[in-house]
Amino acid sequence: MSPVSEPRIALLNAAHEAEATSRNFRRELDADIVEFHCPSGELPDGFAFDGVVVTGSRASVYWDREWIGHLKRWVREAVAAGVPALGVCYGHQLLADVLGGRVEPMDEYEIGYRTVQQDGENRLLDGVTDDFTVFTTHSDRVVDAPPGATVFARNDYGIHGFRKGRAFAVQFHPEYDMETAATVTRGKADQLADERIRRVLDGITVANYEAAREASRLFDNFLDYVREVRTDRATTG
Repeated sequence: MSPVSEPRIALLNAAHEAEATSRNFRRELDADIVEFHCPSGELPDGFAFDGVVVTGSRASVYWDREWIGHLKRWVREAVAAGVPALGVCYGHQLLADVLGGRVEPMDEYEIGYRTVQQDGENRLLDGVTDDFTVFTTHSDRVVDAPPGATVFARNDYGIHGFRKGRAFAVQFHPEYDMETAATVTRGKADQLADERIRRVLDGITVANYEAAREASRLFDNFLDYVREVRTDRATTG
């Protein structure tokens, strides 16, 4: 694929330690990526992008932080302008929030390789089995999807995927490699019992990682959708 034909994607990196998040998303997104580190106050000047991806973060969407308010405003306006959007984990929750859904803290932590069920009706998960493995790490969740949204993935912790218009969102982390999964898990030592940390680390195996790689197809599916929208826009002027 020539560079000219690659979709131009705004990568809104919401992670405070941006390096691993940047590496993981750049590996998965076959696109012309323009990255912005949101906690540092970076955001695009406008919406001249084929699509936007919002990453995970240790922040909560309901925190009163200036950068979160600015990020919400930009994403809300980008979606209203018709820019295709993909939110992952924190990005999933942020899209839910700006589109009228509800995000709340959980009574417990979902972390580790888990099974998620999808309904097979959403193109974002084309080629992914109905019950699939993902790596999860979150203590907030979307309790109410936005009005008019279609929920297409769930597990016993709640909503793991929804779509509204040109916005897609998933709670799990399809971009994680094994190194990131282990580093993030060890970073929860101040929040989770040692025994649970050990269990999660023991579950970060090659077999589980390879099973979870199936869900990474959603990045190509999203980019295919972005290309279709770009073509439609060019055709209609």
